[in-house]
Amino acid sequence: MNSYRAGFACLVGRPNAGKSTLTNALVGQKVAITSSKPQTTRHTIRGIATTPEAQLILVDTPGLHKPRTLLGQRLNDVVRETLMDVDVIGFCLPCDQRIGPGDQFIAAELAELRRGRKRPVVALATKSDTVDRDRLAQHLVAIDQLGDWQEIVPCSATGGDQVETVLSVLMKYLPESPKLYPDGVLTDEPDDVMVAELVREAALEGVRDELPHSIAVVVDEMLPREGRPADRPLMDVRVNIFVERSSQKAIIIGRGGSRLRDVGTRARTAIEELLGQKVFLDLHVKIAKDWQRDPNQLSKLGF
Repeated sequence: MNSYRAGFACLVGRPNAGKSTLTNALVGQKVAITSSKPQTTRHTIRGIATTPEAQLILVDTPGLHKPRTLLGQRLNDVVRETLMDVDVIGFCLPCDQRIGPGDQFIAAELAELRRGRKRPVVALATKSDTVDRDRLAQHLVAIDQLGDWQEIVPCSATGGDQVETVLSVLMKYLPESPKLYPDGVLTDEPDDVMVAELVREAALEGVRDELPHSIAVVVDEMLPREGRPADRPLMDVRVNIFVERSSQKAIIIGRGGSRLRDVGTRARTAIEELLGQKVFLDLHVKIAKDWQRDPNQLSKLGF
């Protein structure tokens, strides 16, 4: 009888490589926010996938990129620190984009890391459902030429193709260990962090390219409404959305507050699913001028 395995895996890749979507698919539930905008992930969200043979704790990271702001530098530092602490790394290389300088930058970082600490790296050809077989074959050859990988696995998180294979391959490289989390636990993120992420995901939908980097979300308070019947509890959730300029505030709020209402509706549905109860969501949009470049503001906003 084989011993149980448990440990940590990290998915890396340039921004918008499908890391968060794959994390959610591997865990089987939404634990990392996804968006068509790059640089969606700012916190390392841990998703936990448990099988009878192994337990994989997935640490989701921001995309490694050439930083333009202090926030960007801090995000890259987060990724590098995370890579030093995990048992196996999944390098996401989306099939719908050719291998480029961003991928070469990450491949070089991984090669450098492996010189110091032998970390197995599995190359994952994500978004395989977006290309035909010829293009997929070309992409797999390009990945093979990019570096020295333990394995190369094509997969599609949205289509569910080979997700189980990715899970079993990553689990194979975990150390022998008892379970690190009880059955049924899918993430170790506190509820307020997950709520903030869900509001930010809703706020990112459909906004212009320059805005995503400028949005930060902080939960001010989460309190059960007093005097509610035991079978119909209500959670009051007050959330502040921070942007850098008044023009951005106007975009988030929309004409007559229409956009903010849409954000609230979308976020509330996701939060109620997360918390398993009805929620009264109170959103406020505030300006924190140039917070991405201000060390004090970054610290206040949790970066």
